[in-house]
Amino acid sequence: MTRRRFYADPDLFAADRTSVPLSADESQHLRNVLRLMIGDEVYVFDGQGREFRGHIESLNRDATKILIAEEVAPSATESTLNLTMAVAMLKGEKFDLVVQKLAELGVTCVVPLISARADVRLRNDDDAERNLIRWRRIVLEASKQCGRAQLMTIESPVSFTDFLARAQLEAELRIVFAENDGGQLTNVVDDNAKPGRVTCVIGPEGGWTDDEIDHARVDWQIVTLRGRIMRAETAAIACAAILQHRFGDLS
Repeated sequence: MTRRRFYADPDLFAADRTSVPLSADESQHLRNVLRLMIGDEVYVFDGQGREFRGHIESLNRDATKILIAEEVAPSATESTLNLTMAVAMLKGEKFDLVVQKLAELGVTCVVPLISARADVRLRNDDDAERNLIRWRRIVLEASKQCGRAQLMTIESPVSFTDFLARAQLEAELRIVFAENDGGQLTNVVDDNAKPGRVTCVIGPEGGWTDDEIDHARVDWQIVTLRGRIMRAETAAIACAAILQHRFGDLS
């Protein structure tokens, strides 16, 4: 039977982990969409890797209380790879699609990038915050569907150059995927390498400028995928899958 999964902030759980209330949004989904009733079995995860089996003790329009029976293993294990994907912002629903699929693929963190040829320009901080709220909701729904108990992190948009400078100190392996002038992944990474932390950068539909590539080449590996010309959103998803297969648990 498919688990009926809900999210609750870890701070909402009782100290002894015997009960937890659900938010108004989760309660409305439980009641109005899934049509669950008092006594039905449900699963609740905390977004930090823990999941619990329980049943509905009380159910109101905007509030639900879950009595917890036991902690269980999430149906999807977390990848052994700590993978950050920095992706140039894309128009419309394209970036939403990228966020959804990277959550399903087990990516640890997504960073929206502002690059020279990015299709999206944020007008102000409020615009950025609205996007973050939407993307985090997409992550939550994707996690509920795919079985992850740990929520993928979405950071605030940052410029390409600022991100490179910051990430230079964080990851064991740093890769910028480019449409031209890069090496093959098998050539820039040793066959026996098994980094636990990888950061990957994906460009916009218009590609990187020469200045951006020159800037990245100093401290980053430049990789070009051969054989196909991909849309930017396809490249982000494909590169995440390739890296999870090469260094993570996607076998």
